[in-house]
Amino acid sequence: MKNQKNEPSKILNNESGMTLIELMIVVAILGLIGGLVGLNVSRKLEEARGETTKNQIRQLGLSLDDFKRQCGSYPTTAEGLDALINKDLAPNCRKYDPEGYIKGGKIPRDGWDREFVYSAESGKYELKSLGPDADPQNSSDDLSSNNLE
Repeated sequence: MKNQKNEPSKILNNESGMTLIELMIVVAILGLIGGLVGLNVSRKLEEARGETTKNQIRQLGLSLDDFKRQCGSYPTTAEGLDALINKDLAPNCRKYDPEGYIKGGKIPRDGWDREFVYSAESGKYELKSLGPDADPQNSSDDLSSNNLE
């Protein structure tokens, strides 16, 4: 009588497990799921950066309006947003708020961690973010105080 414990072929045939093809299919499915999740997360992150930038433009607009209310005009393009936190940059403002117009004394940056572009002309201002590409030549993705939704 043969001893079944010593036969390698019977031991291998009786073991259950996954084949290489099954493992490759599982890995491929997990890779597809991970890719889809990653794309959705990056898309949502980009949307959040845009919404954050819009909110910062609105908030800076309120600070600029306060500045105008007390000083009589918006800061010039040359004075820039720094006039909201530095009285020395707004020498013509007699009623400058001693605490400045932005809490914390720091100009916020856009959702892509870049400075806003500020310009003032004829009693109006424009506050702009160059968007995700930061390219001044490509205005298709820029966010501006003149066209916020």
